[in-house]
Amino acid sequence: MDMNEIKEIFFQECEEQLAELESGLLKLNDGDRDPETVNAVFRAVHSIKGGAGAFGLDDLVAFAHVFETTLDCVRSNKLEPTPDVLKVMLKSADVLADLTNAARDGGSVDESRSRALVKELEALANGQPLSQAAAAPEAPAAPAPAPVAAAAPAPTDSSGFQPIPFSFDDFPAVEEEAKDLPAYEVLFKPRSDLYAKGNDAALLLRDLSRVGEMTIFCNMDSLPTLDKLDPEAAYFHWVISIATDKGEDAIRTVFEFAEWDCDLQVKPIAEAIVSEDQPMVPVPFDLSILDEEPAPAEVKAEAPAPSPAAETVAAAETATAVMNAVNNAVAAKAEKKEAPAASAAAANAAAAAAANNAAGMAQTIRVDRLINLVGELVINQAMLSQSVIENDNNGASSINMGLEELQQLTREIQDSVMAIRAQPVKPVFQRMSRIVREIADMTGKSIRLITEGENTEVDKTVIDKLAEPLTHMIRNAVDHGVETPEKRIALGKNPEGTVRLTAKHRSGRILIELADDGAGINRERVRQKAIDKDLINPDANLSDEEIDNLIFLPGFSTAEKLSDISGRGVGMDVVKRSIQALGGRINISSKPGHGSVFTMSLPLTLAVLDGMVVTVAGQTLVVPLTAIVETLQPEPAAIHSFGANQRLISIRNSFCPLVDVGRILNFRSTQANPVDGVALLVESEGGGQRALMVDAIQGQRQVVIKSLEANYTHVPGIAAATILGDGRVALILDVDAVVAASRGQSLKPEMAYASAG
Repeated sequence: MDMNEIKEIFFQECEEQLAELESGLLKLNDGDRDPETVNAVFRAVHSIKGGAGAFGLDDLVAFAHVFETTLDCVRSNKLEPTPDVLKVMLKSADVLADLTNAARDGGSVDESRSRALVKELEALANGQPLSQAAAAPEAPAAPAPAPVAAAAPAPTDSSGFQPIPFSFDDFPAVEEEAKDLPAYEVLFKPRSDLYAKGNDAALLLRDLSRVGEMTIFCNMDSLPTLDKLDPEAAYFHWVISIATDKGEDAIRTVFEFAEWDCDLQVKPIAEAIVSEDQPMVPVPFDLSILDEEPAPAEVKAEAPAPSPAAETVAAAETATAVMNAVNNAVAAKAEKKEAPAASAAAANAAAAAAANNAAGMAQTIRVDRLINLVGELVINQAMLSQSVIENDNNGASSINMGLEELQQLTREIQDSVMAIRAQPVKPVFQRMSRIVREIADMTGKSIRLITEGENTEVDKTVIDKLAEPLTHMIRNAVDHGVETPEKRIALGKNPEGTVRLTAKHRSGRILIELADDGAGINRERVRQKAIDKDLINPDANLSDEEIDNLIFLPGFSTAEKLSDISGRGVGMDVVKRSIQALGGRINISSKPGHGSVFTMSLPLTLAVLDGMVVTVAGQTLVVPLTAIVETLQPEPAAIHSFGANQRLISIRNSFCPLVDVGRILNFRSTQANPVDGVALLVESEGGGQRALMVDAIQGQRQVVIKSLEANYTHVPGIAAATILGDGRVALILDVDAVVAASRGQSLKPEMAYASAG
């Protein structure tokens, strides 16, 4: 595993920690005062800071350090998590996410915003009012401290942060009052696995020094002569006496990333671990050499081994040099194997992954290759079944029975693999909280986001592509849907608006609803805007449902003026295209004065689907089974014509439009006789029903989805392709596009509604 892979693991862990951070802060904002919630928030920031320090991400480390300090005040009950305090912390969580993204992608962060938040966090930690932090002038960068002045202030970088030095030079000076603090003794004995994962005992000791005043003794009794030295072994262990008022948990937190790879004991000073007959060597704290590049180790075979009877004081003087020799030997051995040792982030990533597994947190699982192989297995199983059926007419042979069992096993394997890649929508939902806060602040509105069904699972591919359309919809709901507090009060509403985001499973699909309690869609205004922009004909006869769907047209906007939020006519059309690209559909339900509900119906996976294989004008198509309500054989008496070429079918005392699929897709130039074919009753995007006319039904099958755009190009009315059991390529029908075309819309999205009327 190279450094880039380790770094990628770190950023994946950061995403999980940021989600945990925001989740905890939102719980606190809702009134949760469980100490474990506060601890979880603190640990998230602490973990990000620890990993970032290993990679030298100074800006991220510095901001996380200030944030962590303020959270520690909350954890120790020195700071009450009031709404104003939590507002600052939620904004800080956003900046921490921005700094993480900038470190990963090479972008930039709004420095003025981050500096302002640093001042506010420091003011909160120092017990000062936020107004004082806002009014405080920006302090100039302090000069670099002299090497001996440990108490001098650290220099600030261009962003106003105070980076944490990567050395032991700034250990806190001994204070008299430390004698009165609770004291603990810590036995820290690393195992070889700790170093194999790229961790560094010196870094852990440095972090421990920030917990309290401490004295360290190093036991080197196990250190062999150089000719017997194993560069990958662990020979030293340390006994630390530390005085701190932060308690035992704070000490153990320092070692949380390494506790699986070391022996660790923490006891009050009264239960001392060190015995009188255990020789200990005091180690000096001047380890600033950690900041320097180690010189290549020159180990000569003829070098005399140190005397076993060497004096303790002499051993102490050479302790640091021996540690460097071991580090250099490890580096040389690793380079020879072409497997360079990673930084401390390797241990951080591995330990964090283990901790997350223990806590049941979702992990990034790479199963794309497995998904593809299972897809090929499904195709080959279908081909084998087709071949046997064509060559065996009695249908009762042992081969047929074996194939049925193979089909069941293949389906179970496929379902199991798809379950592995399924993940909850919680990370995406949590990301929307930030969008709501930012847009609400920009528009001067008070809005509360309520999420439900966060643990609803869906294919990770769907989750990855869900963030963009949800972001546009959230922005639209906050900016256009919910009224200002003054207007809501005048209407007799709660001044705080509500946006509700829910997810649930239904009929083999996932339904995501975004509802607001705002003004709803002003249909007269929407219609007039569409006419003014030449998006529809002035005499177009549109239903309420069709008027609502006008907001999905490219270039459509009801904003009165251009702003940073809206007015450019880009947004809801992106939503519709994104949802359709996922094989889903979106529906609008709006009640003027009471709000709107946007419902997205998405497939649980983009890898396979259950479909009905049909024949249309000599072509084989697959209709997604989730869109089909029922199939029926039309009777002549049930067919009714109106207009030039429109037909209806009577179904249980109601009328449903007939859609000739072959005519819509230009497979034939004339309409087919409905009585000679089969009608598929389907649910369309707008919630209405249509009867799709096909020539015949071949059967129901599970098919593997193959992208048509990636392998060929986009075909209007076609969602994707698949390979059937006989080896032929079949097209998967885009039901919503075909139904929309039957209403007079073009199969091309940019022409939608232009010919309506």
